[in-house]
Amino acid sequence: MSKLRLGYVGVGLMGLPMVKRLVSLGYAVRAYDIVPEKVAAAVAAGAAAAGSPADAAQGADLVLANLPTTDAVESAVFGEKGVASALRPPQLVVDFSTIKVDKCKAFGAKLRAATGCGWIDAPVSGGPPASGTGTLTIMAGGDAADIARAQPLFADVAGRFTHMGPPAAGMVAKMLNQLIVGAGHAVMAEAVVLAEAAGIDAARLPECLAGGHADSSLLQKLYPRMQRRDYAPLGYVRQLLKDLEMVNEFAAGLKAPTPMMGEALQLYRLLAHLGHTELDTCAVLKVYER
Repeated sequence: MSKLRLGYVGVGLMGLPMVKRLVSLGYAVRAYDIVPEKVAAAVAAGAAAAGSPADAAQGADLVLANLPTTDAVESAVFGEKGVASALRPPQLVVDFSTIKVDKCKAFGAKLRAATGCGWIDAPVSGGPPASGTGTLTIMAGGDAADIARAQPLFADVAGRFTHMGPPAAGMVAKMLNQLIVGAGHAVMAEAVVLAEAAGIDAARLPECLAGGHADSSLLQKLYPRMQRRDYAPLGYVRQLLKDLEMVNEFAAGLKAPTPMMGEALQLYRLLAHLGHTELDTCAVLKVYER
């Protein structure tokens, strides 16, 4: 079976490793980004350069989008020279971005009405390393027929793929993911602070608690980096703050109480105020050390 022809819009922190992987697996990829240097990096990896989202979409079976904001997704799909204006629209747009839930629903309906093109919201978790190795966690929303059409692609980029329900269901799952991540970072920071203040061997805590109810990937992966003060970015403070702001808006719209997430949001707002937006998300520990 021949590989799907792909357009890729948004060759950033998550996008470039995925583009490199897709090219290595034999996909023909036409890549676009608003920053020419990012397109050049994709071309160096074997992708073809596209001059606009519409150009990336031209001749593609699927267009993959991985963009930083809701407005950026809207512009790339519906703006001048957007995907929707391609002479031959793709069968599907697969949006890996994290965007507002209500906008996600609206974008999918608008695109189908305008072009007949399907829409899958497929926000991801796992960071750039997982994007490059094909081990991302993907939570997807969309029509069953669209999901089936894109399944070969998901098999190549995801270690865990779950169809959560109709359009925007994947984005709701991503909101819950970010709530857990944001609150989890605060818990890990407090574990570091208390372990070190008590004078125990703080570095051995993950080993000590392995296999119990306190064990988690946060404890095994995040806590050690935090305890070492390793703030080299695998994910950025600015990105998690943006996502937590969306979770806050989403929860407010549902009138659902989320006080733990609210506290985590305040920590990340303070972290940004202190000028740490380009550090890794585990730098939240800095707030406790002031």
